[in-house]
Amino acid sequence: MKIKIKSRWKVLCIICVLLTFFYCENNWLGISNYDLYYDNLSKSFDNYSIIHISDLHSKVFGEKNKILIEKIKKEKPNIIVITGDIIDRRRYNDKPSIEFLKEAVKIAPVYFSTGNHEIWSGKFNELESNMKNIGVKVLRNENVKIDNGKEYIYLLGIDDPGVVHADEEDEVLKENIRKAKNGVDKKNFTILLSHRPERINVYNDENINLVFSGHAHGGQVRIPLIGAIIAPGQGLFPKYTSGAHKLKKGFIVISRGLGNSSIPQRIFNRPELVKVVLKAH
Repeated sequence: MKIKIKSRWKVLCIICVLLTFFYCENNWLGISNYDLYYDNLSKSFDNYSIIHISDLHSKVFGEKNKILIEKIKKEKPNIIVITGDIIDRRRYNDKPSIEFLKEAVKIAPVYFSTGNHEIWSGKFNELESNMKNIGVKVLRNENVKIDNGKEYIYLLGIDDPGVVHADEEDEVLKENIRKAKNGVDKKNFTILLSHRPERINVYNDENINLVFSGHAHGGQVRIPLIGAIIAPGQGLFPKYTSGAHKLKKGFIVISRGLGNSSIPQRIFNRPELVKVVLKAH
């Protein structure tokens, strides 16, 4: 009898440990910091701070996303950029995201480009209108000047090519970037918001200085010392799921994302805020 009771306690302890681990992996919010150095960045933009958010999928961190908001506020960013999938089209609910954005715009200017879930939802027109009404700058194949009072850089945002066949995505992305580049001075520093990291060849061809992406959810499940298991558009053991990767003219920074979609559990892959600080050589 004593042996059986001990065995049950062991099983119960294992279950509790696993449940705690799984909960923390989905909810323990981390932040990744990147200092990126550029020769063509104006000195007046040295130490310019950007918070990058991707793939929230309507998730909340604390009541009305208070934990997420407080973490962003603590970093004191110059701007906040969001690279899509702020909602989930499978269980569409834009209220948590709108509540989060209402607080985020009080911290710094917020810029948004679409992900595949906004495109697939069929409800983006209403969501876009709501975002604009609260002060979010939605970039759809267009650009804005980020002016620091002395000089400016360009911020481009493009629509996700979610409604086309995979074979056509590169061409659609190229066309969207060309539209977004309209009026851009080639001599100026350029930042692009584009949801899909696997299209790195396109970003290289377009000579962008800094690309922010998401979409891959960090591979959802990561194996220590090996990395991500699978990601959309990249298949097994994908290369572009997180971190900063070199481009011809700069870097692509990929967020592991904040929420989940079809797969409800992250493993060795906690939700992530990304902070980039631009450095002028």
